[in-house]
Amino acid sequence: MKKNIAIIGGSSDIAISTVNHIPNEEYNFFALIREQNKSSDLRNRGVDVAIGDATSEEDVKKFVDLVKESGEIHGVLHSVGSFAVRPPHAMNKEAFESVISTNLTSAFLTLSIAGKAMLSQGHGRMVFMSSVAGSLGLVNHEAISAAKGGIESMVRSAAATYANRGLRINAVAPGLTDTKLASPIMSNETASQAASQKIPIKRVNEKEEIAEVLKWLLTESPDNFTGQILHTDGGMSNVLV
Repeated sequence: MKKNIAIIGGSSDIAISTVNHIPNEEYNFFALIREQNKSSDLRNRGVDVAIGDATSEEDVKKFVDLVKESGEIHGVLHSVGSFAVRPPHAMNKEAFESVISTNLTSAFLTLSIAGKAMLSQGHGRMVFMSSVAGSLGLVNHEAISAAKGGIESMVRSAAATYANRGLRINAVAPGLTDTKLASPIMSNETASQAASQKIPIKRVNEKEEIAEVLKWLLTESPDNFTGQILHTDGGMSNVLV
């Protein structure tokens, strides 16, 4: 019998790449996305798509209930993100709160609602997307650093809370990755090259590299692996060259 994987923010490049890396003869995929016009690519891959807002408690509950209709939820991937690289003096309160809501609030709702469904099963894997900015001070990243740092702290705490109830909760923290979300930098050759020079391996991530790590966490990692932040950033957060 196939296992079910639910993806919150399923239209992201990394989420789609992850679906492509996990064998669909073994897993059913469900995706919550915000825009209907982004659903065709997922549906062509056999993904059951629901339209909704990841920051809406009602929408996330409806989505989780939809997945549960097909059986237990084996894995959950939170792949919601935003691109906001501005210094604090150039960002107002509303813009900051939007970054927090999009990234951190949606992650908490995923943890709370999908986690509750998994508790009744006694098992489940949850993976959240962080960023190198969650643990490394980067220029003009204050808002996204606050959001992603919050996700990392939340993951560690949740892993402790649910360690004895069968839930395994981890996060992946990529550096700059060649995706649509990073197009403001990747489409500018000067900016892209400058960013690459800050990375020890001197290149940005490919989305397939991140997807391989997500696949491992969702389907293959050992049961004792929980509360971890995997830094898929070319060594940026830990290596000096």
